[in-house]
Amino acid sequence: MPQTLAETTFSAPHAASRPVWTTADVLALYELPFMELLWRAHTTHRQNFDANAIQRSTLLSIKTGGCSEDCGYCSQSARYATDTERERLLPLEEVLAAARSAREKGASRFCMGAAWKSPKEGDLEKVLAMVQGVKALGLETCVTLGMLKEGQAQKLKEAGLDYYNHNLDTDQEFYGKVVQSHTHADRLDTLDRAQEAGLNICSGGIIGMGESRKNRAALLAQLATLPKPPESVPINHLVPIPGTPLGNAPPLDSFEFVRTIAAARIVMPASWVRLSAGRMDMSDELQALCFFAGANSIFYGEALLTTGNADVSRDDALFARLGLQAI
Repeated sequence: MPQTLAETTFSAPHAASRPVWTTADVLALYELPFMELLWRAHTTHRQNFDANAIQRSTLLSIKTGGCSEDCGYCSQSARYATDTERERLLPLEEVLAAARSAREKGASRFCMGAAWKSPKEGDLEKVLAMVQGVKALGLETCVTLGMLKEGQAQKLKEAGLDYYNHNLDTDQEFYGKVVQSHTHADRLDTLDRAQEAGLNICSGGIIGMGESRKNRAALLAQLATLPKPPESVPINHLVPIPGTPLGNAPPLDSFEFVRTIAAARIVMPASWVRLSAGRMDMSDELQALCFFAGANSIFYGEALLTTGNADVSRDDALFARLGLQAI
């Protein structure tokens, strides 16, 4: 008797301890009928998390613009003519004030981002003080500072940092079409340093940059088969920024985005899957589909690093309508 879709298995679940997902395995998930994929993802989600709980993080740009890198999606690159202005590193008290406000509004994690290729030692010392101060407020801490040099991850760990964010953005094959000023391997080196220092990592990708479905599958397979899968996986929907090479990128099919959320949940069942950039332009119905597919974390607050985010009152109303609990 032929197998039903529900009985079909892929090679990854055969592993005795931890599944080893291949690009072909993840691509097979993408190609399932949409409802079948959502059922699998939601079932996996319920086995590992409270299906009605959503973690909320607030993101603050502590140093904006003037980055030397050429990431084709980024408004902060000094190489592109965008509306983002170059700003110095924020003073400690301004960062702590923003963290207090985030805590009062219900965020449980405070993320700080700086537009650097790599932090200089003098700047890193200032960031360490920010991490210590935010940690003292009772919030989880996360930073994204670019590529880390030897010993910097350990300093961040000693300061009390919980998460280091460094997205792979896309798979190795497509990466050179988006970024030329550093390599995909450079990003993996930073993730290695963060994990070796004992930091949790926050690493995901950007969907809708012109990559193929196979590229998306390869990205998820690589994240899932890191020495330890990322504890947090942001899935960003490209926000085209005028003046950047991807400023006129065509919109991605919404169902393809939901498929990416669902595949991420299945291959990284114990990770927080974050619905990240691009959420401001998503309908409530699309967000609800993403939550059903396994997204259980969002950025909370009206701004991300340099792009807008869903209004707090809209998020609160959506949570109430869906019966979701913020954690």
